[in-house]
Amino acid sequence: MIDFEPVIGLEIHVQLKTKTKIFCSCLNEFTLEPNKNICPVCLGLPGVLPVLNKKAFRLALKAALALNCKINKNIVFDRKNYFYPDLPKNYQISEYFSPLGENGYLEIILKEDQIKKIRIKRIHLEEDAGKLIHTEKFSLIDYNRAGAPLIEIVTEPDIFSPDEAFKFLQQLKLLLQYLEVSDCDMEKGFLRCDANISVRKKGEAKLGVKTEIKNMNSFKAVKSALEYEFKRQVELLKENKEIIQETRLWDEAKQKTFSMRKKEEAHDYRYFPEPDLPVFTPQDEEIESIKSEIKELPLQKLLRFKSTFNLTLGEAEFLIQDREMAEFFEETAKNTSFVKDLYNLLKGPISEYLNQNKISFKQVKISSSNILKIIELKNKGKLNNIQVKEVLFGVLKENKSPEEIMREKGIEQISDESKLLQIVEDVMKRNLQACIDYKKGKKSAIMFLVGQVMKETRGKANPNLVREILERRLKNED
Repeated sequence: MIDFEPVIGLEIHVQLKTKTKIFCSCLNEFTLEPNKNICPVCLGLPGVLPVLNKKAFRLALKAALALNCKINKNIVFDRKNYFYPDLPKNYQISEYFSPLGENGYLEIILKEDQIKKIRIKRIHLEEDAGKLIHTEKFSLIDYNRAGAPLIEIVTEPDIFSPDEAFKFLQQLKLLLQYLEVSDCDMEKGFLRCDANISVRKKGEAKLGVKTEIKNMNSFKAVKSALEYEFKRQVELLKENKEIIQETRLWDEAKQKTFSMRKKEEAHDYRYFPEPDLPVFTPQDEEIESIKSEIKELPLQKLLRFKSTFNLTLGEAEFLIQDREMAEFFEETAKNTSFVKDLYNLLKGPISEYLNQNKISFKQVKISSSNILKIIELKNKGKLNNIQVKEVLFGVLKENKSPEEIMREKGIEQISDESKLLQIVEDVMKRNLQACIDYKKGKKSAIMFLVGQVMKETRGKANPNLVREILERRLKNED
């Protein structure tokens, strides 16, 4: 039986985090009233001249350097000619012949101790098109997005599974967010991805005929589209049918791709140098200045967290997803030996609080000292898991100390064995069948009894102590 493998390359468009558009002073904001943020320059009216946004240029350089690209000394903008209703000039200002950066790479972690290098073919600056709004009877055009600054990141065909593509996109997005190059919000179109996929027999070096997949609005959709397209191409090859080089669209509802148009080649766009923009030459001083702004990147932080704090890969991956949370964790972990307790609070109740309130970690007000106090109270037996969450939510919501929240709510775990013994005796008398079941070997029955004690004490009892008392009492009754 012949085994096949997919060969995948990605083209990622990322909107840069600038106040204005790439070649004019219109606001880089397209969620407002349609066609509000437009001017003669971004509409390409006769007689206008584009001027490059310096911040967009620096952000693009920053991304290229972080992706280990060779920076070209002479950066030339080109006109990419094609007609589409939301492209007001009938051409797009992009870079083709001499892009900003080339021959870079991004290292991604696939699993424990397995790091893979995905080569970056090129990264270049370009402007975005507008947006088509379709109705049942007609289509409308909103040009607010026309001229928004983009970088396009093109990988080499180094990705050999949909899962690898998914992980690459996740880790690229995180890197760009750490750099503060882009917010990478896919729902708003700040990060968009097209995928090229071909299929070949395992062990062969020659690439097959590729198709390009568009219209994917999430990383999950990219993974699903690639899985479908791989199966489709394999079936065609097994039936000795031809694979056509084309652009295909992903239908999220039907979970399948369908043909959109024949795949264009570079010559179809009739590239030529943009006559209204000069050649740009980044100075060595500017490159070094931008390099100095690049701090610890996500993969470096992940590996350091694993070794420094003895975390698993999954634990470290969770922490670095939010840079502010990662920094808080590191600052707090330096002052405690209960690092896993700290991680569990961040992963559990704090993340739950963030999700419930639809806020980021950056928006919460909590000090390292308050978190450490809650951990201390738990480890001293003064708070159980339920109470930890209640106190923590109170601290987050009211910005008070754990002790203040405990006094106001009358919270403190009951760890007095003499008090708990009487409650345990009462619970056992009311639940004789559970006691009998436990003695007959049904060990889960004891958890029912623990639950009844917790209910009786309104969650204040120390559950570990309750279980110890129950085990002793049930054993003594034999």
